[in-house]
Amino acid sequence: MRTKKDVNAIIEALKGLYPDAICSLEYEKDYELLFSVRLSAQCTDARVNMVTPALFQRYPTLADFAAADVDEVGQYIHSCGFWRAKARDIVGSAQMLLSDFGGKVPDNMEDLLRLPGVGRKTANLVLGDIYGKEGYVCDTHCIRITGRLGITDGSKDPLKVEQQLRKAIPPGESNNFCHRMVLFGREWCTARSPRCQECPIKALCREGKGK
Repeated sequence: MRTKKDVNAIIEALKGLYPDAICSLEYEKDYELLFSVRLSAQCTDARVNMVTPALFQRYPTLADFAAADVDEVGQYIHSCGFWRAKARDIVGSAQMLLSDFGGKVPDNMEDLLRLPGVGRKTANLVLGDIYGKEGYVCDTHCIRITGRLGITDGSKDPLKVEQQLRKAIPPGESNNFCHRMVLFGREWCTARSPRCQECPIKALCREGKGK
């Protein structure tokens, strides 16, 4: 595992590369982010952003989603894959948000995990992006790259990676750090053919600097 000095150097280098650490999913309302993250499971953010404008236009309010026919929602999100389960979770979440949370997306992990289809990755993203709280979003990019950098021990288990990141990354940096992991993973540290020779933070990477 890396020292605090090493981790801080990586954080600062990523800030230099990606000063605007923003979520790649496009949304305006808090529940729209929640639904978009559900759609992004085993689907690209780019595809989700193509689908959601028509979806959110068809169901402009949370009440509209709660009253929606699951199969009809499925027609709008079909290209995102696993559309039946995703449509069912979106409608179910809308209903629960209205019945249990006054129409507001919860601001804590425990309540977020009660919503259909919401796991820790989604909950962490919502906490970070909507409420500005610490959020350790352990998606495939974050898991892969933090392992390569040596910030984590290379585990593929999202919960273990999250626990290790909570010890390594300061809470105030967590949300933006994870967004930068996605951006860095798409541009440089790809899954199959990482651009190690050209990588701008090669000197900070345990795995890449040996290549």
